[in-house]
Amino acid sequence: MAEHHEHDESKGESLLDKISGKIHDHDSSSSSDSDNEKKNPSPSTLKSKVFRLFGREKPLHNVLGGGKPADVFLWRNKKISATVLGVATASWILFELLEYHLLTLVCHLAILALAVLFLWSNASTFINKAPPKIPQVHIPEEPVLQIAAALRIEINRVFAVLRDIASGKDLKKFLSVIAGLWVLSIVGSWANFLTLFYIAFVLLHTVPVLYEKYEDRVDSFGEKALAEFKKQYAVFDAKVLSKIPKGALKNKKKD
Repeated sequence: MAEHHEHDESKGESLLDKISGKIHDHDSSSSSDSDNEKKNPSPSTLKSKVFRLFGREKPLHNVLGGGKPADVFLWRNKKISATVLGVATASWILFELLEYHLLTLVCHLAILALAVLFLWSNASTFINKAPPKIPQVHIPEEPVLQIAAALRIEINRVFAVLRDIASGKDLKKFLSVIAGLWVLSIVGSWANFLTLFYIAFVLLHTVPVLYEKYEDRVDSFGEKALAEFKKQYAVFDAKVLSKIPKGALKNKKKD
């Protein structure tokens, strides 16, 4: 009996040694893994630390709204993107260079279409062919309401931003908006609205796809430019903005 008892004790001790050894091995492996992660961080941790323009965290495709518009802007389907850009270029050439007016073009296209359909419908009895099947076109109510609701939300958001800027709470935002409007007014004096719209349309079809291709380089340059801008703004704040008297205005508000 004593030998059997000693044998059980030795078994229990060996089992405890195995368990403690496994725990020790697990702790050492986890500590070594953590040390390796500190020395050699994974690509996911490196990606989270990379600077992105405008604080972007989502992929560029999601930033552009996703779906088919983003596919067109990022040239996911080259035929569709090239067709859209070609139509926009042809329209700009037609209206801007050839000085063709939109209302005139719409009227001429309508005259041509109605004349062809009218002649086809009357000549079908003489040439023994079926008359043209003219579809019934109607605009559904739901998409129109969705577009109107989306426009209303965006317009209200613009009004809220303008109200926030005009209230004098954020001087930095006020100066940036004033500078942007001033630059836009200068650009607007160089060309008319149609040309500006076409330039913006071309930029939407070129800048995002180029940015997606050279994303890391552009973000690195943007980080340096942002740091330089913050440095220059700090100098401007220290030399100009900080010297603007604000106490009198605060006293007037309190009174």
